[in-house]
Amino acid sequence: MSELNQEQIAERLQHLTELSVALNGIKDVNQLLERILTTAKTITNADGGTLYRVSSDKQSLEFDMAINDTLNLHFGGSHEKSSKMASIPLIDQAGHQNLSAVVAYAANLKQSVRIASVYDADLFNFSEMRRFDELNNYHCQSLLTVPMLNHESELIGVLQLINAINPVTKEICSFTETDQGFIEALASQAAIALSNQELIFQLEDLFESLVNLINIGIDEKSPNTGRHCQHVPELTMMLAEATHRHNEGSLKDFKMTDRDRRELWMAGLLHDCGKITTPVHVIEKSTKLETIFDRIHLIDARFEILRRDVEIEHLKKMQTSSAHPEQAQIAEQALKAELAQLDQERAFLRHANIGGERMSDDDQQRVLQIAQRRWIDSHGIQQHLLNAEETENLTIKGGTLTADERKIINNHIAVTIRMLEALPWPKHLKNVPEYAGGHHERMDGKGYPRGLHGSQMSVQARMMAIADIFEALSAKDRPYKTGKSLTESLDILGKFSLNGHIDPELFHVFVKEKVYLEYAKKFMDESQIDDVDESKIPGYQVSSTAV
Repeated sequence: MSELNQEQIAERLQHLTELSVALNGIKDVNQLLERILTTAKTITNADGGTLYRVSSDKQSLEFDMAINDTLNLHFGGSHEKSSKMASIPLIDQAGHQNLSAVVAYAANLKQSVRIASVYDADLFNFSEMRRFDELNNYHCQSLLTVPMLNHESELIGVLQLINAINPVTKEICSFTETDQGFIEALASQAAIALSNQELIFQLEDLFESLVNLINIGIDEKSPNTGRHCQHVPELTMMLAEATHRHNEGSLKDFKMTDRDRRELWMAGLLHDCGKITTPVHVIEKSTKLETIFDRIHLIDARFEILRRDVEIEHLKKMQTSSAHPEQAQIAEQALKAELAQLDQERAFLRHANIGGERMSDDDQQRVLQIAQRRWIDSHGIQQHLLNAEETENLTIKGGTLTADERKIINNHIAVTIRMLEALPWPKHLKNVPEYAGGHHERMDGKGYPRGLHGSQMSVQARMMAIADIFEALSAKDRPYKTGKSLTESLDILGKFSLNGHIDPELFHVFVKEKVYLEYAKKFMDESQIDDVDESKIPGYQVSSTAV
């Protein structure tokens, strides 16, 4: 091909400029590589081109893409890759640099190779190229192979062009020195863009790994909470995708880009990161008296002491008394009655300690009465059977947490917000603190920590609130409860949609799009997945007519 005139040079510079602009906007690597290869072909008027990328272990060049106009071939990029295109080793079996294959030569020596007539060149092994020609009735003649080097001269890949075509005669001609200069400039530009993009991916992966590191820390503190940290983002994304598909009501305009998805996923992973500061004995409190250990065993010991004291006192009286046999029998019956009473009270406290059901006022009063019993400790000091703190715990109305412990648990969300707002979030992740920090807010403004109303919350935060509740209801691994069935979980969630707790329209999507079933099949135990009668779910019909 003859050297270029000014108009042709200007045209090529225009292609390079357009590619430079495009490289900054294309985020998909396959699209990026395809644009690089097609631009290289256009600039040199090449009939075909192939692109190789360096393997992760730096030991070979992996085939990535091939385009040939004459053969109407397109592998890789926007098309499927070919399994017939083998990788090319950079090191031979003797452990030396592979210099027999032209692309490996260019990669190892970081030099461009330009050949006018492939079959006349004896420096390289073109057996594979000859085999390709025979199979496809093609003739590879001219060749230009250029290594792709980034700003640190690190090899990213190799760009190879086949058969320059003379635009006038349409005959195959040689690649020129000018062609080589343009393609070297393009390859360098492309390599830098790929390196920058790879660096961005690595930084994003590193950040997500650090997030998972936090969740691992929470998981080690509390295996139950750790699974919660993994399941909530999964369920949130399921609901988000269902809403994205939904085309009814006020949510019909809700759409997500890939960046939106990544932002929401990151928020889901971090939604409970503040729990890393929550004491283990509060997170894992499975009974009312549990702290580092379950103190019901201390109370058991006190009852044993009371029993022995009663028996000892009885024996002493029997030894010093010359009571009539009938009186002795009465005393024995009284002893048995008192011991039975102690056993009943101990059994009652053990049951009250479980905290699985709401405690009645009568039961709370009975705890207070039992607490007044007296026992003598190892120092000979008479004490109440239950101290004030134990009494407070055993009279908890519902669950296992005292009011102070609930404040400690609830504080995790305030800590989460403080932790997340302290980070310098990039623009595409700037909403993570709001999404993650709003999952305990309520539509009616009675949530925490900020008491936001539904109108003050993003759709994503409201989604996460539903995901957080449903996961907690259905979770089978909590120390303080058993996992509820699908029907039971949806019944409770439906009532929450009616009483101002969660967004009723999002709940409608949750049911209509069967998000609950998608989640159940992936994460719930089969025994929990029952047949749901959607017509009986509270709030579902109401919300569907409202939509």
